Amino acid sequence: MDFRKTNMKPFVSVIIPCRNEEKFIEKCIDSLLQQTYPRERMEIFVVDGMSEDKTRELVKGYIERHAPLRLLDNPKKYNPFALNIGIKNSKGDVVMILDAHNTCERDHVEKCVDFLYKHNADAVGGASRNLPQKETFFSEAIGFCLSDFFGAGNAFYRIGTEKPREADAFFGKCYKREVFEKIGLFNEKLIRSQDIDLNKRLKKAGGKLILIPDAVISYYYRSDLSSFLRHNFLDGTWLTYPLKFKIKVFSLRHLFPLFLAAGLVLATFLSFLFWWGKFFLALLIGAYAVSIVFFSAKIAFKRGFKYVFLMPVVFAIRHLAYGFGSLWGLIRIFVK
Repeated sequence: MDFRKTNMKPFVSVIIPCRNEEKFIEKCIDSLLQQTYPRERMEIFVVDGMSEDKTRELVKGYIERHAPLRLLDNPKKYNPFALNIGIKNSKGDVVMILDAHNTCERDHVEKCVDFLYKHNADAVGGASRNLPQKETFFSEAIGFCLSDFFGAGNAFYRIGTEKPREADAFFGKCYKREVFEKIGLFNEKLIRSQDIDLNKRLKKAGGKLILIPDAVISYYYRSDLSSFLRHNFLDGTWLTYPLKFKIKVFSLRHLFPLFLAAGLVLATFLSFLFWWGKFFLALLIGAYAVSIVFFSAKIAFKRGFKYVFLMPVVFAIRHLAYGFGSLWGLIRIFVK
């Protein structure tokens, strides 16, 4: 149906995959219940991976209060299964996917749906506003890292953009239903990176994916050291491991940490064998150190001198955890 020629709003199905999200699920749901989009033209699915905390209890509380909400079970726990369960149970002309760590502004659905149909796009989404899960000095530094070019590359959904632009990733993403009829559902072999894979398949099929700069999604990022390190390592692993299934999800911007990690391993090995190996190792570490100090100093100049000491640590964790994760993903292809 061409909704531009009618007064009827497209029906929107919102899918929230989650597991053990008692700290964030209420904020996420509340942001959806406060949308300017007509309530009768929306349905919300929380697809739960058999949570062991109070997530399910909290969601059931919303259902008892007659919220337009359904709780679906995801016995296989991981995101791609949850997304596909939600899509199969939904009836929307537009399918919106929102992470439980996200909250959206009141007009997010309205903006995305309008943009989808006015600009004949297949998928649209917003940029992120990074918010820490915990208010600490370290968490602030992580936020600066995630929204800076040196920490996020040219990922405009993280570093921001002033005008709508084609993109391969975004937050609070909305797809026309025919997208899934055309290219299929999310690949359930991919525990992570399934959204990047779907977007690449869509672009390959001639789809139009647009990042909307003023459709901002709040993202509560992992803000303690162990969670930040683990999250980046797993993201890096699932950047390269999909090659096992003959699926390429990475772009050039994703590969810098891998090159860094592989270079360090190679240079360290060569340093034990050849004199020039020590030179190569020193050159690599020196070049990275100069880069990391430069970008850290830029942030410290804007945010405060105290960050000149912490930002190099955060950037290094981001790059090395992601890079060695990517290296481990390649190794896993051959050892498992």
